[in-house]
Amino acid sequence: MALPAPNLDDRRFQDLVDEAKRLVQQRCPEWTDHNVSDPGVTLIEAFATMVDQVVYRLNRLPDRNYIKFLELIGVRLFPPVAANAPVTFWLSAPRDEPLVVPVGTQVSTLRTETEESINFSVTEELAVVPAHAAHVLTAPAPEDDDTAPDYLRHDQVLLGDAGFPCFSHQPVPGDTMLVGLSDPVPSNIVVLRLDCHIEGVGVDPRWPPLAWEAWDGEAWRACEVDHDDTGGLNRGGDIVLHVPRRHAVGVFDRSRGGWLRCRVTDAEEGQPSYSISPRVDRMSAFTIGGTTATVHAQLIEDEVIGISDGVGGQRFRLEHSPVVASADLGELEVAGGSGWQLWDRVATFADSSPDDRHYLFDEVESEVIFGPGVRLADGSYRQYGAVPPKGVPVRIKSYRIGGGREGNVAREAIRILRTTIPFVSSVRNRRAAAGGVDGETVEEAKVRGPITLRTGNRAVTIEDYEHLAREAAPEVSRVRCVPAGRDEGEAGAVRILIVPTCEADATGRLQFEQLVPAEETLAAIGRYLDERRVIGARVLVEPPTYQGITVVARIRGHVRFQARDIEKDAVAALYRYFSPVTGGPDGDGWPFGRPLHAGEVYAVLQRIPGVEYVQDVRLFGADPISGQRGDAVQRLELGPNSLVFSHEHLVRVD
Repeated sequence: MALPAPNLDDRRFQDLVDEAKRLVQQRCPEWTDHNVSDPGVTLIEAFATMVDQVVYRLNRLPDRNYIKFLELIGVRLFPPVAANAPVTFWLSAPRDEPLVVPVGTQVSTLRTETEESINFSVTEELAVVPAHAAHVLTAPAPEDDDTAPDYLRHDQVLLGDAGFPCFSHQPVPGDTMLVGLSDPVPSNIVVLRLDCHIEGVGVDPRWPPLAWEAWDGEAWRACEVDHDDTGGLNRGGDIVLHVPRRHAVGVFDRSRGGWLRCRVTDAEEGQPSYSISPRVDRMSAFTIGGTTATVHAQLIEDEVIGISDGVGGQRFRLEHSPVVASADLGELEVAGGSGWQLWDRVATFADSSPDDRHYLFDEVESEVIFGPGVRLADGSYRQYGAVPPKGVPVRIKSYRIGGGREGNVAREAIRILRTTIPFVSSVRNRRAAAGGVDGETVEEAKVRGPITLRTGNRAVTIEDYEHLAREAAPEVSRVRCVPAGRDEGEAGAVRILIVPTCEADATGRLQFEQLVPAEETLAAIGRYLDERRVIGARVLVEPPTYQGITVVARIRGHVRFQARDIEKDAVAALYRYFSPVTGGPDGDGWPFGRPLHAGEVYAVLQRIPGVEYVQDVRLFGADPISGQRGDAVQRLELGPNSLVFSHEHLVRVD
């Protein structure tokens, strides 16, 4: 517990007034009217008010000393972190020439009467590459993994001369149809336009047992299907695919191109399979857009922040703030005889020699700091880090401003193109933005200070690993350090489980992909801990294991409430409670390894306004990816390092 801090002066307003009146009686006995109506008493109260304010500020000196001590041990406030969102750019029509969406392109949410628009900028250039279907191949499922596929060529279908069956006469999992595009189209949207007629008998056209994939040069990667008008290759229409960013050139059956494939998969439980192969009579392909990364921040480039005066310890304030934390933040250049010279950013000047071109960057204060000169105990003078020559300009190559929690916008919220790009008809974010965190407050830094002092910037205990992981990536929501299993390496290996910050939609629901940390975040934490781990320790940084659940409940609603309102509130309450980020009894995320009880569902539902009583509750385990449910249980066990994920909840109100 914290040590009690004494009050340097515990007198308050009334104490000061009473003390002044006692002194009046001793020093001025002729002053006998001490009522509040007396002008002299009014003056006493006025001065007592001012002295009370002085005493209050005096008692705040321990807070100031504490903050200065935090600065002394190197505690700095964390800057805001910007949310990231993949944004899709749709073209008005196919193009014969490449269309480029440059870095810095601005998109935003819709501005309303009550809310300002939230701006995002593109961080990775997107090239929408024109492409067409050049080759079509089919191959039956191989007998084993070592057997080379026996391809059949059907290029004539591209001209509409002859159709072909997509798979074997009676399709089996593993049958494939390959479409070779004229060029790879990484991160692009590909439209396959097909003329088919109903022959793929047996399948549900809404859930065909098919998987679309793209070749990345080494393996097949899943494509996201935007929509499929063909009903599983059973009628004419378009299949719109989002190609992954690692699409690359491949060679199949001596044909070179950017390859896509359609593969027959095992039908989900309760869904039928193909009894006869579907048939394609004509095929064409074109690109109609693409997806790229955006960030809730504005890019500032080549800003001259000042002119050096040639002395140590110079500080230059940036024109814009708040500065967003990022890996490429604050590259600084100083003018020299041969042009601009790049200086290196460091965390401290302790190891900097007078010739090292080093600087500090304070994101919270938006300042660039050069090394100071220090008078040592023996009287000598040492310069820590080089000093820019007098009279030369100093500039920041690039930095970003913005960030914060407001950037965690919902899916489909980004829909305004602020930078004009010809032939772009619309923009959309197909996934919710995530990762936005407000800057750290002084009160939060006070809590973190003792932990920083105890860890000594070294990872030894479980708490050390968790604290340092949060330092490396303050944008994550939860961190847990656990020993790695025996089958995962030598003794001393630890696993760092990361839950990213993510915002639920209006119903309180999270999408499973929101819980997958970005590769850049995992890599940053791994590098940071690798520099601070104990010799011989091995660090694994990854997301935790998730146990999907589905709740099916029947409740009796009160006659004065609408059934649909009760159902909506009940489902939202279940999503909030069984959440790895905001769920659990304390509302700060479901505890790791805590089992689920049907009794908790009764408790959650009974608190909903309009619920008279809960009739029945069934709890099902579910695969968080496929959604396949298990048997109904009253208690669902979780692994010691697992978290719960709400796949889908169904509530019926009688």
